[in-house]
Order: sequence, then C-alpha cells, then structure tokens
Amino acid sequence: MHPNGSALLLTPTRRRTVGVVIAAVLALVGGLLLAYPDRAGAAADPLISGGKSATSSSDESSDLGPQNAFDGDPATRWASVEGKDPQWLSVDLGATADVTRVKLNWEDAYAKAYRIEISADGTTWTRLADETAGDGGTDDWPALTGKGRYLRVYGTARATAYGYSLYEFEVYGTLGGQPPQTGTFTVVAAGDIAAQCTASDSDCAHPKTAALAKKIDPKFYLTMGDSQYDDARISDFRAYYDKTWGAFKAKTRPVPGNHETYDPAGALAGYKAYFGDIAYPQGKTYYSYDEGNWHFIALDSNSFDKTAQIDWLKADLAKNSKACIAAYWHHPLYSSGGHGNDPVSRPVWKILYGAKADLVLNGHDHHYERFAPQNPDGKAVADGITEIVGGMGGAEPYPIEEVQPNSQKRISGEYGVLKMDFTDSGYSWNYLGTDGKTKDTSPKYTCH
Repeated sequence: MHPNGSALLLTPTRRRTVGVVIAAVLALVGGLLLAYPDRAGAAADPLISGGKSATSSSDESSDLGPQNAFDGDPATRWASVEGKDPQWLSVDLGATADVTRVKLNWEDAYAKAYRIEISADGTTWTRLADETAGDGGTDDWPALTGKGRYLRVYGTARATAYGYSLYEFEVYGTLGGQPPQTGTFTVVAAGDIAAQCTASDSDCAHPKTAALAKKIDPKFYLTMGDSQYDDARISDFRAYYDKTWGAFKAKTRPVPGNHETYDPAGALAGYKAYFGDIAYPQGKTYYSYDEGNWHFIALDSNSFDKTAQIDWLKADLAKNSKACIAAYWHHPLYSSGGHGNDPVSRPVWKILYGAKADLVLNGHDHHYERFAPQNPDGKAVADGITEIVGGMGGAEPYPIEEVQPNSQKRISGEYGVLKMDFTDSGYSWNYLGTDGKTKDTSPKYTCH
C-alpha cells in the first residue's frame, strides 16, 4: 500500500481491510458530506461503463477479451499478452460523458505504472490520473473531472513477468445525452501498391496513386494487402512505399497480402517492422475499429485457416454495436481477374453475412471491379454483401479473364484509388484514376 500516494495527478483510494481504518474513513466522509452537501450527488454518480463496447491493445486469448472487464462478472477478466509494455484497455461509453470516478479491480497481473486517459474521438487522449507505484488489488479514483466518450487505462510498466489483467474496469459519471459520434466521412482504399520503382521512372504508378490519395485527404486510408513488392522486405518498404504512401502512414489501416509473407527474414517481418503497432493495434494481424456509425474489420486472409482468427471474428461481431459493417482483406472470394475466385474467404463471408455485414473490400487481382450485393454462394440477394476488388494501387495490371456472375463493372489497366463516402446509414464510392477523373460511380447503398 502507498499511504502517501504515488500518483502525479491524483491519488487512488486503496482497498483497506482494517476495521478501524474503515470506521475512520466513514466518519470523515460523513463529515465532508455535511460540510459540503453538493458532493453527495457526485458520490452517487451511476456506473456508465457496464456492457459498453471495449477494445484493447492485445488479448492473451479469445477467452480473455476486453469485454470481460465490463460485463459486471467479477469472475471474468481481460488479460493482455505477456511480457510486453505498453498495453491498454479502452471503453466506448456510447456518448459524451462527465466522468467523476474510475474503479479498477486488478488480477494478480497488475500494473505498477499506468495512466487513466479520456478522449472525445478515441484518437487524442487527455490524462486524468497517473499511477507510478501501483500495488494491485482495487484502485478507486473517486475525484476525477473529465469529459469525453472514450476512457482507457494505459499500462506502461508491469508489476510481474506476465501481462496486465483486470477483473473489472468501472467508470462512473453522467452521460451528456448526446447521440453516439456519427456523421459522414471519407476513406481512401487501394491494394497492391508499391512496385520497386520511384517517381523518376515515368512508368512508376504508386507515386501517382499516392499523390491522388493525399489530395483527397480522407479520414483514414485502407490498404488491402501487397503494399510492397516483391518480397516486402523492410529495405524495400523504406525505399519505395515509404517514399509515396508512407507520407500518410499514421492514418493508414493496413492488412497483409501474400507478398508480405514472402520476406526472406520471415513471413510478415518487413510488414511488421515498417507498420509496427499500426498493423498490430490489438497485438494480432487482424483487428477492428469504429468510425461514426460503422464498424471496420481488418483481416489477414493468409491465415483464414487458423481457428484463432475465426473465433476472434465471431466474438468481435457479437459485441459490435454499430449499425453498419465493413470488412477488408487481401484475397477476394469473387474476382474476374487472373487470380479468379478464392474459396479461402467463403467461411469468413458466411460469418459476415450472418452478422448482416454490408461491404467487403479486397485486392490481389490488379484491377477494379464491383459486384452487386450477393450471398456467400454467389447468389444476388437484397441483403447480400457488396464486394469491391481494388488492386489498382500501383502494381502491374492484370487482365480481365472470366467475368463472374453479379460483376457489374470492371476496369483493368488504369491505376487509381477508391474514394469511399460513408454516412450514418449507407455508403457509396467513386473509382478515381490518377488523372483525377472519375472512372466509375457506384449506386448508393443503405446498410442492412
């Protein structure tokens, strides 16, 4: 215990077991409430984090996911991967809130040092409290003042050789009544991007698609695999991709393609070294995040045969609270290009279709193609998933070979990017060529 407190900003109340201390504290609290009656209301602020959507930097296993810390069950817990700092656990309160108290119930794997932070958008964080000598048990921070929608515990030093683990992460305060953060936003997407060439080569396409993507200035960028050719070495990432698309790496949400697995240093070695936590925000090659009324799922189609990713996907969809769902990975289930249909994606399509997902984006074949909404078996249906093949980011184009059922538009030989426009209830897009002209405009779709 730390009788003098170790926090830089505030000192958490520690759990005590000695009766005389409890009596003294109760007497003191009673006196304070009499002297300062306005604090009586603050002490009664309700729990506002129960059952809310949660994310984490990593999970030790699918059974120890972030949602366990907000389920009200003291027997379940979240645990990060072992032996790595920093790690974080975040909760989306669903609306802007005035936060007055946070209570953390640590498992044996607790944080020696951590921060409590709040954010309006889940990107820019403000520190509410700072612990530098934690000793586990229950930390109660009863006098916080913060306003935001997202709250997180950011662990910077583990107390044990294991990871971080919380039975419960409770947030108290009052919700402001504002609806969840929604609204329109734009995303730029492309796959199969950086060949081993530079802007000095007039035939080099990825500098041109990067210039177009940068000009659009979207909320963020999606890359659908094969970001760097041929073997995705870290030296090649630095020599080619980084000189063009790397200008907005911090705003990029990538997934790996098959070329990222060819690295002689090891599968995904260069990819991981270049993108770092951007590609592994939850400690895996697959992850999810929210924007507005949309839930985005980034998947690794190189490992669709691994049960860990499939189990994670099912759990992620089960806890999703957003009305619209988009997923992206490298290998398309349906394609009219040289690679053609890839059945490795069918089980994932079935899971997404069952969850009423709306949109899937892929690369792999080096052309642009859009499909009518269809089910996993390729039948056009009103509640189907819309698929886009977008492998036109800079790699050598592939010809259209065998047109698939439900394919509505195909363009090969023209490099460009997808300009995706999302609303609270739907989406549409334009395929823009590097000359800045619109090559295709989609219908406007409504989320299921």
